[in-house]
Amino acid sequence: MAHGTASSMARAERFTRSIPAMIRSERPTISFEFFPPKDDAAESQLWQAIRHLEKLAPSFVSVTYGAGGSTRDRTVRVTGRIAQETSLTAMAHLTCVGSSVTELRSVVGHYAAVGIRNILALRGDPAGGLGTPWTAHAEGLDHADELVTLVRGLGSFTVGVAAFPDGHPESGDLAEDAATLIRKERAGAQFAITQMVFDVDNYLRLRDELARRGSRLPVVPSIMPITNARQVIRMAQLAGQPMPSAVTERLDRHGEDAAGVRAEGIEIATESARRLLDEGAPGIHFITMNRSSAALEVHANLGVHATL
Repeated sequence: MAHGTASSMARAERFTRSIPAMIRSERPTISFEFFPPKDDAAESQLWQAIRHLEKLAPSFVSVTYGAGGSTRDRTVRVTGRIAQETSLTAMAHLTCVGSSVTELRSVVGHYAAVGIRNILALRGDPAGGLGTPWTAHAEGLDHADELVTLVRGLGSFTVGVAAFPDGHPESGDLAEDAATLIRKERAGAQFAITQMVFDVDNYLRLRDELARRGSRLPVVPSIMPITNARQVIRMAQLAGQPMPSAVTERLDRHGEDAAGVRAEGIEIATESARRLLDEGAPGIHFITMNRSSAALEVHANLGVHATL
């Protein structure tokens, strides 16, 4: 009984770890992002990656929604399993896409029921994909700052938001992106996590513009090690921005040499992550594509230990 009580207390402590507190500590956070699997085989692969990365004792992990909020139920289920069945601190993604306020409240309630207290609040991409008009649910929310306000009003949650160093696909310029982040901050956001960073200078420009405007919002950059040529095209599409020529030129040198492309991608990710940390980024958020090996290699190259 005593052991069971101690185990329950340890689980409760893990559930209530504050991601903003970790991000604001002296040591950088190291975190990993997964996406919900589409079938049983993909789910098995996901859990292999989770178990491998769990050994690193990362600061936290998260699970995304699919395009247009299409995998909401799987996201909720997988995030809950991570919280209940592993030693990891799980951050839940939540988007406005296709959901009424009542449905959003229900999802937040489910997260609370499994002990999750850290939520990444996102407007989400249009249901029709990037480049199509955004249309809010008739009984839903139209902007991420509204979702931040909703979540903060439902309990003792910490709330993060998205940042776009290369510019939001619907944005006009850096000033507009910074102003949008500050609105989210004023609504109660306590940290931001970026889309994939391939140009470190763009991240630094956004961070410095926020500081110039008086923001204290910490912004954690995301890194995704590119391991095959098709990923380059896919990632550019997902980001809604062209891949920097400095990246594509280095990968193109290897032609059809898959091993060469992978090694170059690992090196690019390592260089970017190291420079980001040297420039004072509060941590690195690795986008894993549900495979652990590339993220493990970059982490090993960096030689950093996560804030817990």
